[in-house]
Amino acid sequence: MQDDTDRHREKMAKIKAARGRMMADKTAEKGLIIVHTGKGKGKSSSGFGMILRAIGWGMPCAVVQFIKGAWDTGERRALEGPLAGLCQIHVMGEGFTWDTQDKDRDTAAAQAAWDKAKELIRDPSVQMVLLDEINIALRYGYLDAGDVVEFLLDEKPPMTHVVLTGRNAPDLLIEAADLVTEMTEIKHPFKSQGVKAQRGVEF
Repeated sequence: MQDDTDRHREKMAKIKAARGRMMADKTAEKGLIIVHTGKGKGKSSSGFGMILRAIGWGMPCAVVQFIKGAWDTGERRALEGPLAGLCQIHVMGEGFTWDTQDKDRDTAAAQAAWDKAKELIRDPSVQMVLLDEINIALRYGYLDAGDVVEFLLDEKPPMTHVVLTGRNAPDLLIEAADLVTEMTEIKHPFKSQGVKAQRGVEF
C-alpha cells in the first residue's frame, strides 16, 4: 500500500512540474471571442454559466437574446429577479422562425438585436456580452456573418469577452473565434423517450 502511495505522489509531482513548465509562458490576457455551437444541448446554458461566473467576479456583463423572445426562461427570471442590476438582459427576438413565419419581421428583429449588441460591446464598462442564439440569425441570413465578424475583429474593445451561441455557426465566425466548443448530442430524452423540454433543465 505504501508503494502505491509513493508511486502516486511521484506521478502527481511530475504532472505538477510539467504543468508548471507549460503555464510559465502563458501570461497573456485578452478579451475572447467564444463560440458555442453544435447539435447537442447546452450551448445557451454554457453561455449563461459564463455570465454567472462573470457576475461572481464582479464583472459588468450583458445578454442579448436573438431568438427566444417572449419565452419565460429561468435565466431571464434570475437576471431580472435575484440578480437584477448585476447583468443587463435584452430579449430582442420574437420566437423561432417557424413561429413567426415572417422573414422580414425576423430580419428586423435580428437587426435590432445586433444594433443593441454592438452598443453593449462598444461600451467599455461591459466586460462580457452573451449573444444568445445569434448563430440561428446568421444561419437564416437575418444578419450577415461577414459584418458580424468584421465588427468583432475591428471594434470589440481589447479586453471585452463576447460569447456567441447557437447551432450551425458559420465557418467565418469559427475561424475568427479564439475559443470554439461544439456540443455533440449523444442521447436526448425528447427523441428516445418522448420527454418534452422541462422547466429548470432546458429553459
